Amino acid sequence: MGVIFPILIVVSLVLYIYYKVAILKTKDGLTQKYFNGRSHSCLGIFIFAFGINQYLFYETKISLFIGIIFLLIGGAQTIHGFKVSKHYQNEWKRLHPEGK
Repeated sequence: MGVIFPILIVVSLVLYIYYKVAILKTKDGLTQKYFNGRSHSCLGIFIFAFGINQYLFYETKISLFIGIIFLLIGGAQTIHGFKVSKHYQNEWKRLHPEGK
């Protein structure tokens, strides 16, 4: 249990940076918005996992309160990012019915 959250933190941070760089490399506005939604999801997962990890590491009341705040912010960021990326993925499919 102690190694799952640090791995999740690192992976989500790497994916966040990957999607932010991918935004800079693409010129299509729709694809940029899709990647931005994905990066928000990764950032939310990072914040969520970081909040849980900090509570498990310190196990104090203050880390519990801060962890709850991080869980709320990370959860909201993740949900919003998934909704945005799903919306723009559907828009891309609608505009490109032939596939890739």
